[in-house]
Amino acid sequence: MKDAINAVQEAFREFARGTVKMPVRLSVSVEDYKGVMLTMPAYIGGAFDVLGQKVVTVYPENPEKHKLPTILATVQLFDPKSGNCIALLDGTIITAMRTGAVGGVATRYLAAKDSRSVGVFGAGIQGETQLEAVAEERSIEFVRVYDPVEQRKIQYCKDMSRKLGLDVTAASDPIQAVRGSDIIICASTARTPVFKGEWLEPGVHINAIGSYTPDAREVDTVTIRRSKIVVDSREAVLKEAGDLIIPIEEGVISSQNIWAELGDIIVGKKEGRTSSQEITLFKSVGLALQDVSTAAVAYRKAMEQHKGTEVTI
Repeated sequence: MKDAINAVQEAFREFARGTVKMPVRLSVSVEDYKGVMLTMPAYIGGAFDVLGQKVVTVYPENPEKHKLPTILATVQLFDPKSGNCIALLDGTIITAMRTGAVGGVATRYLAAKDSRSVGVFGAGIQGETQLEAVAEERSIEFVRVYDPVEQRKIQYCKDMSRKLGLDVTAASDPIQAVRGSDIIICASTARTPVFKGEWLEPGVHINAIGSYTPDAREVDTVTIRRSKIVVDSREAVLKEAGDLIIPIEEGVISSQNIWAELGDIIVGKKEGRTSSQEITLFKSVGLALQDVSTAAVAYRKAMEQHKGTEVTI
C-alpha cells in the first residue's frame, strides 16, 4: 500500500504539472443487469513515462448473484515509445489498491496530524483498502464500521482487526460511525447519503470514494456546504460526482466552492488543511492516472523479481 500511495501521489504531481494526457472515462450502462463498463486511458509523462488503460465493470449485484466482486477490471500497459502492449494485468486488485491509495494521499495532506479514530461506511474491498491506506498515513487506534449487511460488517471487523492490528468494531447505526471519528471513509454502493452533515464534528476529514454517477451520492448537501472541498479532477467530478452535482443543481454551492484539485495541493499551488477546526472533504470519482501509475509499479516490481508469464498474442 505504501508503494501504491507514493505512486499515486507522484502521478497527481505530474497531473498538476500538465504532463498527463487523460480524457474523461467512457461509460457504457448495462441496465438489464444493473451494471456499467468504463474505459479509462492515460499517458503519464515526466518521470513515469507510461501509457496504459483500464477496462472496468461495476456490477453491485455480483457478490450475491454470482459470487464475484462488485468491481472487475483489466489493465493494459504499453511501451509509450512504440505503442507495443507490454503487459496485461488483473485490474481488480489494482483498482482496489489505487482507490485506497488516493484516499491515503488525501489523508496525508488533509487529515489532522493527530487523527486516531476512523468511521467507515461500506464493508467491501474498497472499505478495506481505504482503511489500510489511512492506517499507513496516521496512527489509528480504533475504527467503527457501518454496513447495512450485518454479516459483511462482522466479517470486515474480524478481517481488518487481524490484518492491521487495530480495534475494529461494528457500528450499530450510521451516527455511531460518525461521532468521535477524526476521519470518515465513504466507500459504499449507496445512492443516497449515508450520514447527516449535522453530525459532523469540527476538524474531521472525509474521504468520499464510493459514488461515481451524477444521480448518486454518499454525502449530503449539509456536509458539502460545511466542508473545504478537494477533488481528484474538477472536470471529472463536475461530470460524474452526484455528491457535488446535486448540491450545485440545488443552488447551495457552485463549482467555485471546489477549493483545489489534489495535485495542486501536492505541488504547493494551494494549501491543504489550515486549521484544526475546519472540515475537509476529498471527493474522488477515480482517474485513469491512478490505475496506470499503480499498474506501472506492479509491472516494474514483477520484472525485477522475474514474476509473471510471458505470452505471444
